[in-house]
Amino acid sequence: MEPRKKVWKKKRPIAVTIVAWGIVVLFLARLLQVVEPLLRMRVLSDGLGAPLITGARLTPLGGALLSSAGYLTLSLIGIVVLIGFLRLHRWAWVLLMAWAGASLVTSLIDYFYYHSPNYLVMASNAIIALALNQVEVQRIFHIRIEQGDDGV
Repeated sequence: MEPRKKVWKKKRPIAVTIVAWGIVVLFLARLLQVVEPLLRMRVLSDGLGAPLITGARLTPLGGALLSSAGYLTLSLIGIVVLIGFLRLHRWAWVLLMAWAGASLVTSLIDYFYYHSPNYLVMASNAIIALALNQVEVQRIFHIRIEQGDDGV
């Protein structure tokens, strides 16, 4: 049996590991946001006994299901981004930076207007954004290529 080839020529910067753990934390927070509305509306114990839509509006149960479905979608997208990020795909860096920025804006709007901040999500996104802007991380993902740099 042949020994495995070493895929990495250099060690990954610590910032890549920090971002990966940040994505895992966000995944777990999103999973909690999937289950919480369902527990609050007693869907897991009582089932779907009430209508989801009344006229053209969602009932509280329908809103809880829609919210849970949205957070479940975000969780699954987060797993795909994590896999792409760990495989050092450029699209994962771009998507993660856009995601962190949009999530920070949403969290700040929640904080200032609705007074319902999620500090775990805010802190994770801030750490991810700062780590993604490290020069060595940008070089690995071919975001920043300088003269004479092979990008590896």
